[in-house]
Amino acid sequence: MTSTGPGASALADLVAPGGVVVLSGAGISTESGIPDYRGPSGASLRRHAPMTYQAFLGDPVARRRYWARSHVGWTLMRSATPNDGHRAVAALEEHGLVVGTVTQNVDGLHQAAGSIEVVDLHGRLDRVVCLACRVTVSRAHVRERLDAANAGWRATLTAVNPDGDVDLPDDRLDGFVVVDCEACGGLLKPDVVYFGESVPVDRIQASYALVDRARLLLVLGTSLHVFSGRRFVVRAANAGIPVAIVNDGPTRGDDVAVLKLDEPLGATLTAVLRELRA
Repeated sequence: MTSTGPGASALADLVAPGGVVVLSGAGISTESGIPDYRGPSGASLRRHAPMTYQAFLGDPVARRRYWARSHVGWTLMRSATPNDGHRAVAALEEHGLVVGTVTQNVDGLHQAAGSIEVVDLHGRLDRVVCLACRVTVSRAHVRERLDAANAGWRATLTAVNPDGDVDLPDDRLDGFVVVDCEACGGLLKPDVVYFGESVPVDRIQASYALVDRARLLLVLGTSLHVFSGRRFVVRAANAGIPVAIVNDGPTRGDDVAVLKLDEPLGATLTAVLRELRA
């Protein structure tokens, strides 16, 4: 059943028995000022394609371009704060109704809101990994090193994307210096899954384990266009686990959803909390 009007009461009825696993996408973070990829806040703003794993590894110019753009974008990403949607999911977990969250986002806002049981399917932007020795360091530390290496470099942020990349004129990329691993000199990469890169098997298995014990899979803010997230909806539907979706626009899971709400996430989830507390 599909609804375009207020549906908090129907969603609250589905959530009330508990056993809910959340699958979230970029749409839950738009109210925190981070645009999504395919919704109204993202697709029309992005002027370049997302970085691919193959380009990052094989093209030093593309790698420098990414690090310059990402370095500027991190300023906004690290200042983003959880919104009502993130806080509602955390509150539902605190009350024992949500048993875990699988997020396609890399912004860490679920944890910042207080969620504990979170699988960061695509990694975290606040971590950086060496592709040679696999050591992981904080993004804050790498930012300090990049600031020192690029003391005279300046660029103005125009628009930020969900992966922390931003739009910068190409002429502003000249002179940007990329830093390498302090331990071994290897290539550093934000600890996120790029397009063309496989999601680590342990994260997929942890996500499957959550979905398999769910009573309800609640999909929030994702079009399910990419199989990386859609696989969990397919798995739930095949196992007879009900799926409810709240998203701005259609998704590739609408045909299996027992409830689909095309309504604002923050307001809808806050209303669900009010219903449950009443």
